[in-house]
Amino acid sequence: MNQHYFSEAPAGDFTPREIQVELAGATRSVLTAGGVFSPEHLDQGTATLLAALPDLTELDIVRAPADEAPVDGSAGAILDVGCGWGPIALAAALDHRDREVWAIDVNERSRELTRRNAERLGLTNVRVAAPEDVPADLAFAEIRSNPPIRVGKEVLHGILEQWLPRLIPGGAAYLVVAKHLGADSLQKWIATSFDDLEVDRAARKKGFHVLRAVRD
Repeated sequence: MNQHYFSEAPAGDFTPREIQVELAGATRSVLTAGGVFSPEHLDQGTATLLAALPDLTELDIVRAPADEAPVDGSAGAILDVGCGWGPIALAAALDHRDREVWAIDVNERSRELTRRNAERLGLTNVRVAAPEDVPADLAFAEIRSNPPIRVGKEVLHGILEQWLPRLIPGGAAYLVVAKHLGADSLQKWIATSFDDLEVDRAARKKGFHVLRAVRD
């Protein structure tokens, strides 16, 4: 591969192609292209996260402070950090049509594919944006992400330092990370870097760990 999926403007022709994937309990036809993450299929890490989320989110009730309107798992915006061609955001929007789902990526090709896929699936609750275009005052009930581990620790930590504080009180982040790519060390870093987050390993499968970080 002569370019990185986390490039802002991947080189080469943008030639979308159709693949079939399982999202939100059904087979869906979506578009992918070269220059984005996992263009040939739904990668194992994302599949692991999507399989784990129904059980995890059913148990993790989001609670707002007493002086605010209560928020439960059926309400509040969801953020997909590093959306690629959109599987996490699309699945969230299919499962929660009453919730706003934000899909962000530095890769302009990823954003275009996610927009097209949302349109193909008839989803009107997906908001696709570059990270810098997300409103500064917008907070999230959930963050769901297969984060770009290969950007390196310093960049990855910067991404998480930007978005984890945007969780509402009681909100939760679900991050899938391969064990051999540093799932254990990332869990420890989150635990020591954010005093208001409780972090644990919520699920695991085939070498992938789903880390859960819940804001107090």
